Amino acid sequence: YAADFVTAEDGTGIAHEAPAFGADDWELSKKYNLPFIQHVSMDGTFKPEVKDFAGEDLSPRAKNIPEEVREVDLSVAKYLEAKGLLFSKEKYLHSYPHCWRCDTPLLNYATSSCFVKIEAQKAALLENAQPINWSPEHIKRGRWGKWLEGGRDWSISRQRFWASVIPIWRCEKCKSVRVFGSAAELEEVSGKKIDDLHKHIVDEISFSCCLPAEASAQAGECDGMMKRIPDVLDTWFDSGSMPYGQAHYPFENKDRFDKAFPAQFIAEGQDQTRAWFYYLHVIASSIFGKSAFENVIVNGIVLVEDGKKMSKKLQNYPDPMGVIEKYGADALRLYLLSSPVVGAENLNFSEKQVNEWKGVLTRLENVLSFYNLYRGDASIHAPNDTSEHVLDRWIIARLNQLHGDVTEAMNAYDLARATRPFALFVDDLSTWYLRRSRDRMKDGEMPAFATTLFVLRELSKTIAPFAPFIAEHLWQELKREGDAESVHLESWTKLASENVFSKIPILSYITKYRDSNVLVEMQTVREIVSKALEARDSAKIKVRQPLSKLTVDSKRLAEEYARIIQDEVNVKEVVFGDTFHLETTITEELREEGMVRDLIREIQAYRKEQGLKPGALASYQVPDTYSKEFIERNRSEIEKTTNTSLHLLTPES
Repeated sequence: YAADFVTAEDGTGIAHEAPAFGADDWELSKKYNLPFIQHVSMDGTFKPEVKDFAGEDLSPRAKNIPEEVREVDLSVAKYLEAKGLLFSKEKYLHSYPHCWRCDTPLLNYATSSCFVKIEAQKAALLENAQPINWSPEHIKRGRWGKWLEGGRDWSISRQRFWASVIPIWRCEKCKSVRVFGSAAELEEVSGKKIDDLHKHIVDEISFSCCLPAEASAQAGECDGMMKRIPDVLDTWFDSGSMPYGQAHYPFENKDRFDKAFPAQFIAEGQDQTRAWFYYLHVIASSIFGKSAFENVIVNGIVLVEDGKKMSKKLQNYPDPMGVIEKYGADALRLYLLSSPVVGAENLNFSEKQVNEWKGVLTRLENVLSFYNLYRGDASIHAPNDTSEHVLDRWIIARLNQLHGDVTEAMNAYDLARATRPFALFVDDLSTWYLRRSRDRMKDGEMPAFATTLFVLRELSKTIAPFAPFIAEHLWQELKREGDAESVHLESWTKLASENVFSKIPILSYITKYRDSNVLVEMQTVREIVSKALEARDSAKIKVRQPLSKLTVDSKRLAEEYARIIQDEVNVKEVVFGDTFHLETTITEELREEGMVRDLIREIQAYRKEQGLKPGALASYQVPDTYSKEFIERNRSEIEKTTNTSLHLLTPES
């Protein structure tokens, strides 16, 4: 007989068939009506009919042989040789199924089974799967869709002990069957109290085939006894029944179940497309004519950094609790949520990238610390987003942008797209907004404090699902009277401008929050600053050294933006023209201004080393690299800026 699963490339091209022990062999036997011979029992021993080897166990390995050769194989070979029937004997290495948990060789075995009809309801299964939203989307018509299209009738019988019993009783005489839907129903029929549904208990329950309630209709037809069929359920039937089991439906909680079914959202690994996701769908579609879930996120597998599988045996991965202790649970969460693993792709775990997210959280902590350092009595400034200052308008617009991006991605169940914007926002908040607003806060400008407070509070709500610990820390530091006790008791924020986002080419979103150009204009400012600082670097001129003029090839920006460019690039004038040019000529006056900035920086570093708080008075001995004349010309500015009195080093001192 010809069979497409036998090839000369993988062997001799000839194979013996054992329909009782292989799926391909079984299909071939049905096609050609081959004999069905099952000479091995389910305990792995030869049946009595195999007279010369009756009772021999197939599992023990041969003694004193390093290769995995079974003892019974040697016995059969010796038997054939003694009978003069052995043509050739050689060792042949081939694959063989083993238990994934204990590595025990498995026995393929043809047996009778109960089935759930899949092919008969295939059209309905496919139709009911259409409304499901998958993340990533390709799973819907890929791994999941293809598996659903090729679904076969589902064998739900298993011959083992630990599993849910199949609630079917069969008459030993007439072979009629009775399916029970509850323990109470079985109690009523059998007259026995049912408080344990384990196999060894339920198997002892039997009753007359002629039931009392049906005696008039069946009298005299059968006097046999009904006993439970010995099989137990495929455990995936239990998993697929989870929505009903957890609610003890339909026996109670019907209202609660009806409100919660189908589930709005579930998540599991990509291997579950042919397991849990599939069986949930099959059972729900069979019973209710709809799927058990509306949205599903499919994740991949976390591998070792070199791409190998994580192994408890090999201990080839970092201790999870050690990672959390070193980097924090939030950093680990943000790393995983922003990675391809939440998009059904595998991830090579990298502690370096966890550490990068720790850096993001550290910058956020620093923003909070700076705010707390200068805020004074926080009760005098309420959080608000109404400041007219360009930096305040910009960070509020960025907050709206962040919230819009995260909300849209979460509505699409795209966790990576929802998580990644936090890193850029915290960087903008720390290295652009706060750095540009430090002097405003030091000078006690209330709009800067009110805006920072507003942003941190709203950020704590937005980041809470992703980084719950830093979110709660922010909230506890900044909550006010009337606020929820925990940020996790707050509702998802709807900012005033949340519904007025519009697409633009440069950024993913822009809010029309009072100033539709603030994000675009500030982006232009930052690009100009970056280009100018590159020009400084090329000329080897440090940023603390003031220069006279920067000419930029850009449309004219408002004065408030031009001042930011001036401060960032440290130039006296910004001119908008047709070319880009940084004037690098340094006059004596400019050189002295640069020296003033150098000395101010030295004093501030000294104050930090001494642990001095802002506002605390101090004194500083100026090194003799600065002349007396220079100090006297600039003493007032330096002492006012640093809150530090200057003392010159003299030869006598």
